[in-house]
Amino acid sequence: MTPNTHPAIDTNLCGEIASLEEGRAVVRLSTLPAMAADHRGLVHGGFVFGAADYAAMLAVNDPNVVLGAADLRFLAPVTVGQTVQCTAFISESSGRKRRVDVSCSVGDRVVAKGTLTAFVLEKHVLD
Repeated sequence: MTPNTHPAIDTNLCGEIASLEEGRAVVRLSTLPAMAADHRGLVHGGFVFGAADYAAMLAVNDPNVVLGAADLRFLAPVTVGQTVQCTAFISESSGRKRRVDVSCSVGDRVVAKGTLTAFVLEKHVLD
């Protein structure tokens, strides 16, 4: 399946597509030293959130999809050099609204999990 959204995204910051199918996407983020929040290599949560958001947008896979809300819980730390895998799937669809469940893991350990609410607009949000 071809991605139809976020064509200019920086995959170094938000992750690379590992899998994409109807209503489901997997993104893998290789964490970099520039993502560290401190001298011990703790990755800033915003980068994990970015990968989760990107996975959710890909699960919807519409050029006019936007994030409306997020309820994401951070459950464990991520350190520089680890690979975060975010799996997203549409769990509910009603009109333009999509509920997308996302789980992000490092190996077998879940590091973030939650629900993102996306909306498919008639035209680009900036139009």
